[in-house]
Amino acid sequence: MRKWTPLVAACLGTFMLLIDVTIVNVALPDIRSDLGSSFSELQWVVDAYALVLAALVLAAGSIADGIGHKRVYLVGLVVFAGSSLAAGLAQDPTALIAARAIQGVGAAAMFATTISLLHATYTGRDRGTAFAVWGAVSGAAAGVGVVLGGVLTDVLDWRWIFFVNIPISVLTFWLSAIAFRSGARGRLRVDIAGVVTFSAFAAATTYGIIEGGESGWSTMTTIVSFAIGAAALIAFVTAESVQSAPMFPLGLLRIRVFSGCIIAAAIFSVAAFASLPLLSIWMQGRLGLTPLQTGLAMLPMPVVAFVVAGVGGKLLHDAQPRTTVGGGLLFVGAGSLGLLLIGPGSGWATTIPGMVIVGVGVGLVGPALNAAALAAVPARQSGIASGAVNTARQLGFALGIAVLGSVFSTVAGSSTPRAIGDFVDGLDAAFAIAGVVGVIGGIVTIALLGRRAGHVAPTVDAAPVDETRSVTIG
Repeated sequence: MRKWTPLVAACLGTFMLLIDVTIVNVALPDIRSDLGSSFSELQWVVDAYALVLAALVLAAGSIADGIGHKRVYLVGLVVFAGSSLAAGLAQDPTALIAARAIQGVGAAAMFATTISLLHATYTGRDRGTAFAVWGAVSGAAAGVGVVLGGVLTDVLDWRWIFFVNIPISVLTFWLSAIAFRSGARGRLRVDIAGVVTFSAFAAATTYGIIEGGESGWSTMTTIVSFAIGAAALIAFVTAESVQSAPMFPLGLLRIRVFSGCIIAAAIFSVAAFASLPLLSIWMQGRLGLTPLQTGLAMLPMPVVAFVVAGVGGKLLHDAQPRTTVGGGLLFVGAGSLGLLLIGPGSGWATTIPGMVIVGVGVGLVGPALNAAALAAVPARQSGIASGAVNTARQLGFALGIAVLGSVFSTVAGSSTPRAIGDFVDGLDAAFAIAGVVGVIGGIVTIALLGRRAGHVAPTVDAAPVDETRSVTIG
């Protein structure tokens, strides 16, 4: 049993950071009533975590390569536990949003190091077993998150969705401290310019989208936010072009299959997951479901995804990525369009067909996306490639939350429409956007992944990276 202690430590940390992406969804109505949060503030409660996680994963991996993966993982656990306590104790929306952002810092440190720690700990068949278990835990986290969030909010209080992280973090820290070796240290390389400019682009753009939906698209705040976002993106591209050790070598985007995977990763999160907070608010605010009932009602998607991923992994092992990733996105888009069946008199069961179809797509895309991206680049750049795909997924999720929330507010007439018809109109608009994005994304991905992803393109100049830093978000 002692042999598997490192695996337990890695899985516990990964499980915590991934369920915190979805565990908040079913608690949003309770947070709103308790803290008096506006709709835009609720969006930031979800987005602050995802944005910081997306912005810092690559940088955290670089730091870990320099000062040691175990050290960064342990620091990440401490930051995650402390910010979880702060989130649970928050007395106003601003404090909660700030705590969620700091949680993202800890999560990035943990997420960037778990696979490398497992790779350094296990060899041969044990390594394969460890990666398989880690992957299963990652895949199950999203489904467990919505149910666990419902249980804790229903039985105790919404604050316990954060407090529960503290004892788990303490246990994980202790196991990690005794189970993992410190490992060798390398040269510390941190692309500060890349981190700052990319973070500014993501934050300013997201803020502009949320502010536009809340206050209007022609307001000075909205316009300035988009201008800052555009300037930061240009600065990021410039910085990465001239850096000797860039956080993200832009030359990788010349590899058609890899760029297709980046696009697919972002679209995947928008089409499959960004509408879930709105669905949760509808189920509780309009149908009167409890948080636990809402979590259970949203289970069809992750359950089907888990089954399809397991079965598809065996039956579609040799399938081309255009089939699994591109075809999966078409399923996700079709399922999101299926949620348009929701009407003013609908119950939660109306969502089942759409959620099941989305689940099929998630099960197809999830396991294949990272594998396709890694197969498209030279082995020594696999760490960067994997980190970039996961960054795209988290950024897509954060921007998707902002876009669909703003669409909902604009169509419904406000963020809290009183008439059920207005509420459903807002939902339908959001689902339609998600569905169309998924379908178009699937078509584009099939075109970009038209050749086999197993073809490795010539090496793109970049600093040496840890090729074992390969992670997925389930």
